[in-house]
Amino acid sequence: MIADETWAPNAADNGLSSSADSAKSRLRQLIIAGEYAPGVRLRERELSEALNVSRVPVREALQQLEAEGFVVTSPRRGATVKQITLKDVNELFDLRLSLEVLAARLAAQVAAGGRATGRLQQLMDEAAEATARHDHEQIPLSNTALHTEIVAMGGNSLLESSMKPLLGRMQWLFTLTGERDPQGQCEEHLGLCKAIYDGKPDLAGALAYAHVELGREPSLQGLAGILPAS
Repeated sequence: MIADETWAPNAADNGLSSSADSAKSRLRQLIIAGEYAPGVRLRERELSEALNVSRVPVREALQQLEAEGFVVTSPRRGATVKQITLKDVNELFDLRLSLEVLAARLAAQVAAGGRATGRLQQLMDEAAEATARHDHEQIPLSNTALHTEIVAMGGNSLLESSMKPLLGRMQWLFTLTGERDPQGQCEEHLGLCKAIYDGKPDLAGALAYAHVELGREPSLQGLAGILPAS
């Protein structure tokens, strides 16, 4: 009788994966918050002490963050925080114009079919509350969660996996441009969410396109004195 050699993760594997995911999440937030500025070297030993994990999950976290566009590695310097540029920001807006429009349309189709949940409305309420109290630390988090839910609501796993690495960079962008008319952004989100819940794919797609494009020029102007051109 041939033994079943199908691989299954053991507790050690799961523990390492969990530690790496936790380290990645915490390090990503520190980069977004500016605790690790662009160009700063990310030394495994120092990070393992700061994050209270071993160097192995830190190494894996750095590899994953490189794939997400937060970290770059070189033979001489090792890992450093990526220097985001105005060209990067512009390219991010280009991608958002395609992917977020599709996400909004798919979410509205789900709602039109009677399969929508209240999760999007809950996140919209939280984003509106953060905006009303001028919580500039919470607003980027809430807005990113809102965009994430619109993608998830559509139920397209390929779109969701394509957007996943972009959403962190969107939060980075939202944090860098946190002073940019948060009330106006909130009103645009309200209109977009209403179109989705009303089950109107064409309108939802048009509003998503307008929302992204209306944010491009103010973002680039606001970051012109902060980020290099390319």
